[in-house]
Amino acid sequence: MEAIQQEFESRKSEILQGLKLLFKANMTITDWDIPEVNDREAAKILIAIMQEGLDEIKADIAAGKFDYY
Repeated sequence: MEAIQQEFESRKSEILQGLKLLFKANMTITDWDIPEVNDREAAKILIAIMQEGLDEIKADIAAGKFDYY
């Protein structure tokens, strides 16, 4: 296993936990702003927004924007 793979494997749970924290924090804010919100629908919209952000990052990686980060 390469060093970079070992590094990310050792931090994988932290990275996933951070992603879940981002999701849950935004769900909480949505509930504060719109108490009567359909939480399942809000979750689907939030996931779509998060996926859009990940897709943008993937495009940036493909374009070389992180080659010398």
